[in-house]
Amino acid sequence: MAVNGGAGNDTISEINVVPLVDIILVVLIIFMVTAPALIKPSVEVNLPEAASGDQTQPSLLNVAMTASGKILFNNVEVDEAGAREIARDEYERNADVQAVIVADQDIPYGQVIRVMDWVKSTGVKNFAVTTDQPVNK
Repeated sequence: MAVNGGAGNDTISEINVVPLVDIILVVLIIFMVTAPALIKPSVEVNLPEAASGDQTQPSLLNVAMTASGKILFNNVEVDEAGAREIARDEYERNADVQAVIVADQDIPYGQVIRVMDWVKSTGVKNFAVTTDQPVNK
């Protein structure tokens, strides 16, 4: 492409990357906004708050415990045998699997430990407990 200039015909040898950078930034913002919605479990649980709580990364084994007593592994309601089977399958697929525990704050501590023990007995060693950030009042 040539430009009509004062001294002669010079060709443009530069590529304008500004539009490309703008598009990449828009895609990045869209990803950042939608990612948390994809990570949240579909089961509604009233999480306890902790000021030091971190956002956890997606895991292969999501464990949800509701106030009504339901226990869900990867959004499937299970009993003890089913929980052990799902955890064992996930561990066989990936030995570095991490179990993310999402438990309602009204559930007794012993019940959460019991479910963690079910998972740990299958070989899973990495656990994370999900909390909500406290709302500043």
